[in-house]
Amino acid sequence: MRIEYFPETDSLYIDLADRPGADAREIEPGIILDLDGQGRAVGLDIDQASKHLSL
Repeated sequence: MRIEYFPETDSLYIDLADRPGADAREIEPGIILDLDGQGRAVGLDIDQASKHLSL
């Protein structure tokens, strides 16, 4: 697992697996779940992260 924060866009990406993403689903406003070709989670993208989390 790798976590990256991008202050210029206030986004946080949590890389859950070493597989390429094939699809993305917004599970809450501003929170995107990346899925591989078999529907397994590979990453989580959080837009406006400072509003959702204590950074």
